[in-house]
Amino acid sequence: MICDLHCHTTLSDGSLGIEDIIIQAKRMNIDFLSITDHDTLSSFSRASILGERHGVKIIQGVEMSAWDKKRNQKVHILCYAPKKPDRLEGLCLKSCEIRKQCSKEMIEKVMDIYPITAEHVLKHCTGSKSIFKSHIMRALIEYGYALEFYGELDHELFNLETGTCLVEREYPDVNFVLDLIHSARGVAVMAHPVLYNNIELLEELAEKKKLDGVEVFHYTADKDKQKELLEIAQKYNLIVTGGSDFHGLYNSVPTHLGKYTTSKENLDRIIKLSNKK
Repeated sequence: MICDLHCHTTLSDGSLGIEDIIIQAKRMNIDFLSITDHDTLSSFSRASILGERHGVKIIQGVEMSAWDKKRNQKVHILCYAPKKPDRLEGLCLKSCEIRKQCSKEMIEKVMDIYPITAEHVLKHCTGSKSIFKSHIMRALIEYGYALEFYGELDHELFNLETGTCLVEREYPDVNFVLDLIHSARGVAVMAHPVLYNNIELLEELAEKKKLDGVEVFHYTADKDKQKELLEIAQKYNLIVTGGSDFHGLYNSVPTHLGKYTTSKENLDRIIKLSNKK
């Protein structure tokens, strides 16, 4: 059994639509797939219908933006199989609005340097619930200012520490996000703890029994980090997941659907926990 619990479509910052993703998953012999677009539940009904049509079982999912106030840094939480997803709608809208405001400021900063227009960027995020840095970079590539999404220009403009055009704001507090996921009767899994240096937070939340699981198998975690995360998961009895974090054209490293996966045992734990909530 192959289970990929992390990927993105054009509803957020992926380059492929829902049906393209599901058809590709079928080609890759993926049995279970979760489309986890950022801060939007819009894939839920369509993905279920298309999954049934193409023979891929869909686990409803969303990647929620949150903030670690203690360390002043972002954290992403994957929510799976919420029984009352409507309870997440308001938070999703709020997070999308925060991202849109940041993106509009970033576009203005970029336009001060490069002769592109906001329309050049916006045409690349048609269908998306927000505007992402990858959409800005696509406009810059299209007009010849870069050849790749994650090269020198991206680093200069959008590096987390030194980016000259990066604009960041706080997302909702991670504790609030976790409480809301559980009130929606969803399963809460910390996404890619290595990417945003969230391992210390992971232990804190796990000790308080705020988290249900952790994404261990992800391209940002090498073997040593995977071992560290597995030890934390074992210590606190967390569900262990894996996913490709596929974005299509906007991948930051070469990856494909099914490159990182979740075991049947851990998928069963997600389903069992979801049914108990």
